[in-house]
Amino acid sequence: MRIVSYGAACSLDGFIAGEDGSIDWLHFSKDVQDIMGDYWKSVDLMVMGRKTWGVSVAMQGGSAKKRKAPAKRANEKITTYVFSRTLTEIDQPGVRLVSTDPGAFVRELKRGEGKGICVMGGGELAQSLFEAGVIDEVGLNVHPILLGRGVPLFRDAGKRIQLELKESRVLDGGCVYSTYTVR
Repeated sequence: MRIVSYGAACSLDGFIAGEDGSIDWLHFSKDVQDIMGDYWKSVDLMVMGRKTWGVSVAMQGGSAKKRKAPAKRANEKITTYVFSRTLTEIDQPGVRLVSTDPGAFVRELKRGEGKGICVMGGGELAQSLFEAGVIDEVGLNVHPILLGRGVPLFRDAGKRIQLELKESRVLDGGCVYSTYTVR
């Protein structure tokens, strides 16, 4: 069965972006590049919500009329599923629009053949996937900064979710990288 992973770089107080969407506080280092390089080799599906899709389009200079896919990792073929109740189409190879229940859809993806599944972006989609019990791993690169407010990494999943630490290490810039298995 495929592994579904959720995570991101975040501030110590649990935000993945500032209130205005800013990420200028993120510290990119060689060890982070190595971790991400290994991670992208382990997945072949990405799921994201409409808001994350919109941010990825904006970061690439796209517009609502001409939506571009998030940047593909070198030599990787990653199929992207965008969950939305408001979008009617996405005209982009390798990107599919989904309007059904995210938990049931991802549960079915997990049963298929292939590599891992990446949950990309903010906490709204992840919240529904935690509620459905389909997320298997959580990875965090915690940065030594308190943003005070912004885009939260986690939202209320409506229940406690027990985690087991797999790995934790200090990275360049005082960041702490940790991965957990969902029990």
